[in-house]
Amino acid sequence: MTTTPLLETEGLTVRYADRTALDAVSLRVAEHETVCVLGPSGSGKSTLLRAVAGLTDPAAGTVRLAGRDQAGVPVHRRGVGLMFQDHQLFPQRDVAGNIAFGLRMRRVPRAEAARRVAELLDLVGMPGAQRRPVAALSGGEQQRVALARALAPRPRLLMLDEPLGQLDRDLRERLVIELRQLFRRLGTTVLAVTHDQGEAFALADRVVVMRDGRVAQTGGPAEVWGRPADAFVARFLGFRNLAGATVGADGTAETPWGAVPVPGGTPPGPCRLLVRPSGVRPTAPDAGPRAVVRARTFRGDHVVLHLDPERGPSLEAACPPHEAPPEGAAVGLRFDRAEVVVLPAGDEPRLR
Repeated sequence: MTTTPLLETEGLTVRYADRTALDAVSLRVAEHETVCVLGPSGSGKSTLLRAVAGLTDPAAGTVRLAGRDQAGVPVHRRGVGLMFQDHQLFPQRDVAGNIAFGLRMRRVPRAEAARRVAELLDLVGMPGAQRRPVAALSGGEQQRVALARALAPRPRLLMLDEPLGQLDRDLRERLVIELRQLFRRLGTTVLAVTHDQGEAFALADRVVVMRDGRVAQTGGPAEVWGRPADAFVARFLGFRNLAGATVGADGTAETPWGAVPVPGGTPPGPCRLLVRPSGVRPTAPDAGPRAVVRARTFRGDHVVLHLDPERGPSLEAACPPHEAPPEGAAVGLRFDRAEVVVLPAGDEPRLR
């Protein structure tokens, strides 16, 4: 038995002059699901959010909320909550005045609005902050107030545009955990856009990667991270060990670095190979292809080695700090079959 998704777009297209910002995007978001849209600048992710909200008119395609076509439905009647990167709080209002703004627009009685404000401040971890001026809030507190304001009218869909983009990394990492727990507790349906992979993978039930106005891949965080759909997605996720290859019948692929083992059952023929850094194993210089350690980057629990192989493009390897060879050292290379991902053959991706 299938259920109607809370949000469904079909063939959604947005054009600005001679540029297509969104190209026939079809997407479903189930009730109570958190979907994060990822992509580089110009990929169409924010345009998708604006088209769903009704802030941008599509040139073609449909937006349905709970099965109803939203064509001609104004923003304030779609029942969606919006939270932007800059929070857009009203500086002349205190915390309570900001949170209650949408409730006043809906003519919610004053006493009921006050109860709702207090309830939301408890939810976002700011009890008793009603009278605090917005200018006195930290960045993290402003983010919480903006979230409470978006949640106040009980929207059927909450949409977030780079919600943590202006915060420092430590605060983002803490707040993204709080947000996921809050959305699960409330049963909120969320569509968020971000360029930060770590934020998206920590927050989402499902990830959508966009490229040039189209959906490049969609799936659960583990699925997208573990098996990128193509070289573009792999590059966007931060993987650098990519090269054209030809798979033979012996379970290996011929690459610019030499022979690399591939997963069992890989069909012969041309492809692109992704070798995760953890799958590049430095060995004794006389074992396997040779490389020189050009630089090392300390990452706490591991060291990333930047290698210049004798053959082929540069490689990244990850190893425990106590096993990392020094800069300038000559090493051999061994590739771990379990850390090799076979991708479709194609042009080298370019990220803007």
